[in-house]
Amino acid sequence: MTCAPSLIDAHGRTIRYLRISVTDRCDLRCRYCMSEAMTFLPRNRLLSLEEIAVIAERFVARGIDKIRLSGGEPLVRRDVTELCRRLGRMLDGGGLSELTMTTNATRLRDHAPALADAGIRRINVSLDSLDPATFRYVTRHGDIAQVLDGIAAARDAAIAVKINMVVLKGLNEDQVGDMLAWCGREGHDLSLIETMPLGAIDEDRTDRFVPLTRVFETLGQRFTLTRDQHRTGGPARYWRVGGQGNRLGLISPLTENFCAGCNRVRLTTEGKLYLCLGHDDHVDLKDALRTGGIDALDAALDAALPRKPAAHDFRIEAGAAPAVARHMSVTGG
Repeated sequence: MTCAPSLIDAHGRTIRYLRISVTDRCDLRCRYCMSEAMTFLPRNRLLSLEEIAVIAERFVARGIDKIRLSGGEPLVRRDVTELCRRLGRMLDGGGLSELTMTTNATRLRDHAPALADAGIRRINVSLDSLDPATFRYVTRHGDIAQVLDGIAAARDAAIAVKINMVVLKGLNEDQVGDMLAWCGREGHDLSLIETMPLGAIDEDRTDRFVPLTRVFETLGQRFTLTRDQHRTGGPARYWRVGGQGNRLGLISPLTENFCAGCNRVRLTTEGKLYLCLGHDDHVDLKDALRTGGIDALDAALDAALPRKPAAHDFRIEAGAAPAVARHMSVTGG
């Protein structure tokens, strides 16, 4: 394997964080993320887990030090824990400082011990409501008890859990305070997320969009929130929650753009490298790897970095088309 320079884009940002969607499939159908009737990629178009590992290892050789596995729901892909074990070998001096995962936790009970054994010490769990009826409505058929059991299994395996909550007008906006209080009792940090215009869904996103500036003002009436400089490598800005010991994060791509410090790129399960969540520019790493091996992979990365845009162009407007046609499950969270 030849040496290659670090990954620096045309705006001087060093890319240190790779998010990998190991599958576009999911066992839930969250209303803000997917249509109820989804068409997923045929399996013969996906990267093999071996190919994902080879690409990830090359990224680490070029300076990536954090990898997040996502989807879709990563735990629906067979043998994904074997991929975790292989990537985990790059921890503890192998160039990788952290291996994490975003999951809906429906299958976490079965997989938590193996994830911990692979070196995963922290995960994000997508959880938009603690109310069983609201949760079932948002996910279309999810069982909150199954998710909470998965979170408990992660805690038993000594994996720290951060909760990701997409705030939705008319559905869970009035539940954010209770979610933050529950996270404090359970020892979880909470990140709130504005809904993003990615992929066609069955509803108009403007009907559900809530600016986090408004949510933060409401929370400030119930909690003492102090700015915290904690960083995880992602886009969240954090506050310490007085009297609870946990943190509140805000991910607000529409009301407060976070692109200036972006250090992330995303690899899809089909092998496409997207330089920005909100743009369609990409390079095909699967084709590069299969036709030319590591040298072609390096050349593809070198060609990609200058194309990373300065910022996304997310807007929420009534009747407007999504910023990009692909769903979040394709690119990965």
